[in-house]
Amino acid sequence: MESTFFVSHGSPTLSIDESLEARHFLKSWRSQVMPPGVRPKAILVVSGHWDTDIPEVNVIEAPSVNDTIYDFYGFPQPMYQLKYPAPGAPSVARRVKSLLFEAGFGPVCEDTERGLDHGAWVPLLLMYPDADIPVCQLSVQSHRDATHHFNMGRALAPLLQEGVLIIGSGSATHNLRALFFDNRPPPAWATDFDNWLKDAVLSRRYDEVNHFYEKAPSAKMAQPWPDHFYPLHVAIGAAGGNPISELIHTSWSAGSLSYTSFRIRMPD
Repeated sequence: MESTFFVSHGSPTLSIDESLEARHFLKSWRSQVMPPGVRPKAILVVSGHWDTDIPEVNVIEAPSVNDTIYDFYGFPQPMYQLKYPAPGAPSVARRVKSLLFEAGFGPVCEDTERGLDHGAWVPLLLMYPDADIPVCQLSVQSHRDATHHFNMGRALAPLLQEGVLIIGSGSATHNLRALFFDNRPPPAWATDFDNWLKDAVLSRRYDEVNHFYEKAPSAKMAQPWPDHFYPLHVAIGAAGGNPISELIHTSWSAGSLSYTSFRIRMPD
Protein backbone atom coordinates (compact mmCIF):
# COMPACT_ATOMS: atom_id res chain seq x y z
CA MET A 1 0.00 0.00 0.00
CA GLU A 2 1.21 3.52 -0.76
CA SER A 3 -1.62 5.40 0.91
CA THR A 4 -3.84 5.55 3.94
CA PHE A 5 -7.38 6.93 3.81
CA PHE A 6 -9.81 8.92 5.87
CA VAL A 7 -13.43 8.19 4.96
CA SER A 8 -16.38 10.12 6.35
CA HIS A 9 -19.09 7.51 6.87
CA GLY A 10 -21.88 9.92 7.88
CA SER A 11 -25.25 8.33 8.58
CA PRO A 12 -25.79 4.56 8.80
CA THR A 13 -28.35 5.02 5.99
CA LEU A 14 -25.31 5.14 3.71
CA SER A 15 -25.83 1.36 3.64
CA ILE A 16 -29.12 1.59 1.71
CA ASP A 17 -29.82 5.17 0.55
CA GLU A 18 -29.09 5.49 -3.16
CA SER A 19 -29.63 9.27 -3.02
CA LEU A 20 -26.40 9.78 -1.06
CA GLU A 21 -23.47 10.88 -3.23
CA ALA A 22 -21.04 9.31 -0.78
CA ARG A 23 -22.63 5.90 -1.34
CA HIS A 24 -21.80 6.05 -5.04
CA PHE A 25 -18.30 7.30 -4.28
CA LEU A 26 -17.62 4.30 -2.04
CA LYS A 27 -19.14 1.88 -4.56
CA SER A 28 -16.62 3.16 -7.11
CA TRP A 29 -13.72 2.53 -4.71
CA ARG A 30 -12.05 -0.36 -6.51
CA SER A 31 -12.37 1.18 -9.97
CA GLN A 32 -11.81 4.88 -9.24
CA VAL A 33 -9.81 5.18 -6.01
CA MET A 34 -7.52 2.17 -5.69
CA PRO A 35 -4.79 1.59 -8.28
CA PRO A 36 -5.72 -1.08 -10.86
CA GLY A 37 -5.16 -4.59 -9.63
CA VAL A 38 -4.26 -3.60 -6.08
CA ARG A 39 -5.89 -5.85 -3.50
CA PRO A 40 -5.07 -5.37 0.19
CA LYS A 41 -3.67 -8.27 2.16
CA ALA A 42 -5.88 -7.11 5.02
CA ILE A 43 -7.76 -4.00 6.15
CA LEU A 44 -7.30 -2.15 9.43
CA VAL A 45 -10.18 0.20 10.27
CA VAL A 46 -9.90 2.85 12.96
CA SER A 47 -13.53 3.72 13.70
CA GLY A 48 -14.99 6.52 15.76
CA HIS A 49 -17.55 4.01 17.04
CA TRP A 50 -15.06 2.06 19.15
CA ASP A 51 -13.93 4.30 21.97
CA THR A 52 -11.91 2.77 24.83
CA ASP A 53 -9.73 3.87 27.74
CA ILE A 54 -6.63 2.26 26.24
CA PRO A 55 -6.02 0.99 22.69
CA GLU A 56 -7.79 -2.24 21.78
CA VAL A 57 -7.75 -4.46 18.71
CA ASN A 58 -10.27 -7.12 17.76
CA VAL A 59 -8.70 -10.53 17.21
CA ILE A 60 -11.06 -12.89 15.38
CA GLU A 61 -9.54 -16.27 14.66
CA ALA A 62 -10.58 -18.58 11.80
CA PRO A 63 -12.96 -20.27 11.22
CA SER A 64 -14.97 -17.47 12.87
CA VAL A 65 -15.79 -14.32 10.91
CA ASN A 66 -16.41 -10.79 12.13
CA ASP A 67 -19.87 -10.25 13.55
CA THR A 68 -21.89 -7.37 12.11
CA ILE A 69 -22.66 -4.92 14.93
CA TYR A 70 -25.86 -2.88 14.58
CA ASP A 71 -24.82 0.00 16.79
CA PHE A 72 -27.66 2.30 15.70
CA TYR A 73 -31.31 2.58 16.65
CA GLY A 74 -34.61 3.48 14.99
CA PHE A 75 -33.47 3.05 11.40
CA PRO A 76 -35.27 1.16 8.57
CA GLN A 77 -35.55 -2.56 9.21
CA PRO A 78 -33.66 -3.64 6.07
CA MET A 79 -30.50 -2.15 7.56
CA TYR A 80 -30.63 -4.69 10.39
CA GLN A 81 -30.65 -7.54 7.88
CA LEU A 82 -27.39 -6.55 6.20
CA LYS A 83 -24.35 -8.68 7.00
CA TYR A 84 -20.64 -8.17 6.44
CA PRO A 85 -19.04 -11.49 7.41
CA ALA A 86 -15.44 -10.60 6.61
CA PRO A 87 -12.81 -12.94 8.03
CA GLY A 88 -10.79 -11.66 10.93
CA ALA A 89 -7.18 -10.57 10.56
CA PRO A 90 -5.66 -11.89 13.80
CA SER A 91 -2.03 -11.71 12.66
CA VAL A 92 -2.47 -8.08 11.59
CA ALA A 93 -4.30 -7.25 14.82
CA ARG A 94 -1.43 -8.67 16.87
CA ARG A 95 1.05 -6.82 14.66
CA VAL A 96 -0.86 -3.61 15.46
CA LYS A 97 -0.66 -4.48 19.14
CA SER A 98 3.09 -5.12 18.90
CA LEU A 99 3.83 -1.91 16.98
CA LEU A 100 1.86 0.20 19.43
CA PHE A 101 3.46 -1.47 22.44
CA GLU A 102 6.95 -0.98 21.02
CA ALA A 103 6.13 2.72 20.46
CA GLY A 104 5.13 3.17 24.09
CA PHE A 105 1.36 2.84 23.79
CA GLY A 106 1.10 -0.28 25.93
CA PRO A 107 -0.77 -1.97 27.29
CA VAL A 108 -2.87 -2.77 24.24
CA CYS A 109 -5.83 -5.08 24.80
CA GLU A 110 -7.14 -7.87 22.58
CA ASP A 111 -10.89 -8.31 22.19
CA THR A 112 -11.61 -11.80 20.87
CA GLU A 113 -15.39 -11.36 20.54
CA ARG A 114 -16.07 -7.90 19.12
CA GLY A 115 -17.03 -7.74 15.46
CA LEU A 116 -17.26 -4.74 13.12
CA ASP A 117 -19.23 -1.63 14.09
CA HIS A 118 -21.07 0.35 11.44
CA GLY A 119 -18.16 2.76 11.07
CA ALA A 120 -16.31 -0.21 9.59
CA TRP A 121 -18.83 -2.49 7.93
CA VAL A 122 -21.04 0.12 6.26
CA PRO A 123 -18.28 1.65 4.12
CA LEU A 124 -16.63 -1.74 3.57
CA LEU A 125 -19.94 -3.18 2.36
CA LEU A 126 -19.79 -0.67 -0.48
CA MET A 127 -16.03 -0.71 -1.06
CA TYR A 128 -15.42 -4.48 -0.91
CA PRO A 129 -18.89 -6.07 -1.11
CA ASP A 130 -17.62 -9.66 -1.33
CA ALA A 131 -16.40 -9.44 2.30
CA ASP A 132 -13.46 -11.66 1.39
CA ILE A 133 -10.58 -9.52 2.67
CA PRO A 134 -9.55 -10.03 6.33
CA VAL A 135 -10.50 -7.09 8.55
CA CYS A 136 -9.57 -5.96 12.04
CA GLN A 137 -10.32 -2.81 14.02
CA LEU A 138 -8.40 -0.49 16.31
CA SER A 139 -10.16 1.69 18.88
CA VAL A 140 -9.81 5.42 19.57
CA GLN A 141 -9.38 7.06 22.96
CA SER A 142 -11.58 10.15 23.01
CA HIS A 143 -10.21 11.27 26.39
CA ARG A 144 -6.77 11.68 24.76
CA ASP A 145 -5.78 14.39 22.27
CA ALA A 146 -5.25 14.41 18.52
CA THR A 147 -1.46 14.22 18.82
CA HIS A 148 -1.84 10.92 20.69
CA HIS A 149 -3.75 9.52 17.71
CA PHE A 150 -1.33 11.02 15.16
CA ASN A 151 1.53 9.28 16.98
CA MET A 152 -0.43 6.02 17.06
CA GLY A 153 -0.61 6.30 13.31
CA ARG A 154 3.12 6.92 13.09
CA ALA A 155 3.72 3.69 14.97
CA LEU A 156 1.55 1.80 12.47
CA ALA A 157 3.28 3.10 9.32
CA PRO A 158 5.18 -0.21 8.71
CA LEU A 159 1.85 -1.89 7.96
CA LEU A 160 1.68 -0.12 4.60
CA GLN A 161 4.77 -1.97 3.42
CA GLU A 162 3.13 -5.20 4.57
CA GLY A 163 0.11 -4.79 2.28
CA VAL A 164 -2.37 -3.59 4.91
CA LEU A 165 -4.93 -0.97 3.90
CA ILE A 166 -5.40 1.51 6.77
CA ILE A 167 -8.72 3.35 6.83
CA GLY A 168 -9.71 5.97 9.35
CA SER A 169 -13.50 6.00 9.40
CA GLY A 170 -15.19 8.96 11.04
CA SER A 171 -16.84 12.19 9.95
CA ALA A 172 -15.45 15.53 8.85
CA THR A 173 -18.28 17.19 10.77
CA HIS A 174 -20.26 15.33 13.41
CA ASN A 175 -22.79 17.22 15.51
CA LEU A 176 -25.79 14.93 15.84
CA ARG A 177 -27.70 17.63 17.71
CA ALA A 178 -27.52 19.95 14.72
CA LEU A 179 -28.91 17.79 11.91
CA PHE A 180 -31.85 18.83 9.73
CA PHE A 181 -33.68 17.10 6.93
CA ASP A 182 -35.06 19.81 4.67
CA ASN A 183 -33.42 21.34 1.63
CA ARG A 184 -31.51 24.11 3.37
CA PRO A 185 -27.81 24.36 2.51
CA PRO A 186 -25.28 23.38 5.18
CA PRO A 187 -24.96 26.02 7.92
CA ALA A 188 -22.00 28.39 8.00
CA TRP A 189 -20.39 26.75 11.02
CA ALA A 190 -20.25 23.41 9.16
CA THR A 191 -18.95 24.79 5.86
CA ASP A 192 -16.42 27.02 7.65
CA PHE A 193 -14.97 24.04 9.49
CA ASP A 194 -15.09 21.76 6.44
CA ASN A 195 -13.37 24.34 4.24
CA TRP A 196 -10.70 24.92 6.87
CA LEU A 197 -10.13 21.17 7.13
CA LYS A 198 -9.70 20.74 3.38
CA ASP A 199 -7.28 23.63 3.19
CA ALA A 200 -5.25 22.55 6.22
CA VAL A 201 -4.96 18.91 5.15
CA LEU A 202 -4.21 19.61 1.50
CA SER A 203 -1.67 22.27 2.51
CA ARG A 204 -0.03 19.73 4.84
CA ARG A 205 -0.56 21.90 7.93
CA TYR A 206 -0.81 18.79 10.03
CA ASP A 207 0.25 20.47 13.25
CA GLU A 208 -2.81 22.70 12.93
CA VAL A 209 -4.97 19.65 12.27
CA ASN A 210 -3.56 18.14 15.47
CA HIS A 211 -4.63 21.29 17.33
CA PHE A 212 -7.94 21.74 15.55
CA TYR A 213 -9.87 22.89 18.63
CA GLU A 214 -7.54 25.89 18.86
CA LYS A 215 -6.97 26.49 15.12
CA ALA A 216 -10.21 25.70 13.29
CA PRO A 217 -13.32 27.88 13.06
CA SER A 218 -16.43 26.50 14.80
CA ALA A 219 -14.48 23.43 15.90
CA LYS A 220 -16.55 22.75 19.03
CA MET A 221 -19.74 23.02 16.98
CA ALA A 222 -18.45 20.81 14.17
CA GLN A 223 -16.83 18.24 16.47
CA PRO A 224 -18.40 18.58 19.94
CA TRP A 225 -16.82 15.21 20.78
CA PRO A 226 -13.60 14.19 19.03
CA ASP A 227 -14.24 10.46 18.56
CA HIS A 228 -15.22 10.79 14.88
CA PHE A 229 -12.30 13.07 14.08
CA TYR A 230 -9.42 11.12 15.61
CA PRO A 231 -9.44 8.44 12.87
CA LEU A 232 -8.20 11.19 10.55
CA HIS A 233 -5.19 11.81 12.77
CA VAL A 234 -4.31 8.11 12.81
CA ALA A 235 -4.55 7.97 9.01
CA ILE A 236 -2.29 11.01 8.59
CA GLY A 237 0.29 9.67 11.02
CA ALA A 238 0.32 6.22 9.43
CA ALA A 239 1.22 7.67 6.02
CA GLY A 240 4.64 8.59 7.43
CA GLY A 241 6.89 11.63 7.21
CA ASN A 242 5.18 14.74 5.85
CA PRO A 243 2.55 12.99 3.71
CA ILE A 244 0.83 14.35 0.64
CA SER A 245 -2.95 14.49 0.88
CA GLU A 246 -5.62 14.48 -1.81
CA LEU A 247 -9.33 15.24 -1.55
CA ILE A 248 -11.15 12.22 -2.96
CA HIS A 249 -14.74 13.09 -2.09
CA THR A 250 -16.93 15.79 -0.60
CA SER A 251 -20.70 15.94 -0.18
CA TRP A 252 -23.32 16.57 2.53
CA SER A 253 -26.32 14.86 4.10
CA ALA A 254 -28.71 15.57 6.98
CA GLY A 255 -27.93 19.24 6.61
CA SER A 256 -24.63 19.40 8.45
CA LEU A 257 -22.92 16.01 7.99
CA SER A 258 -19.88 16.34 5.74
CA TYR A 259 -18.58 13.33 3.81
CA THR A 260 -15.22 14.94 3.05
CA SER A 261 -12.67 12.16 2.56
CA PHE A 262 -8.94 12.06 1.86
CA ARG A 263 -6.21 9.89 0.41
CA ILE A 264 -2.96 10.40 2.32
CA ARG A 265 0.14 8.99 0.65
CA MET A 266 3.70 8.46 1.67
CA PRO A 267 6.06 11.16 0.44
CA ASP A 268 8.27 10.27 -2.54
